[in-house]
Amino acid sequence: MRCHTPGVMLSRRWAGFLVLVGVWTWVIWPRFGKAIWDDPRSWHGDTGSPTSFLWIHALLIGASLTIGTVVGVLGIKGFRAAARDRD
Repeated sequence: MRCHTPGVMLSRRWAGFLVLVGVWTWVIWPRFGKAIWDDPRSWHGDTGSPTSFLWIHALLIGASLTIGTVVGVLGIKGFRAAARDRD
């Protein structure tokens, strides 16, 4: 499905910025997830089951990765559209 929003322009510089934000998200959040996984507050000591600390952070990390992916994809699409307009 193709849609067009009249009057919306995204420069190559801004599109590149959005791509970098997407990449940055995928560099930072998995490392943070590893740190949360290794944190003793993430697990009940006696049963080894996950705590709400782990679940909340997993939800935040998942949401951030989703948003970062969407922003990166929009940046790629904007970059390609800007390149087509230059030709």
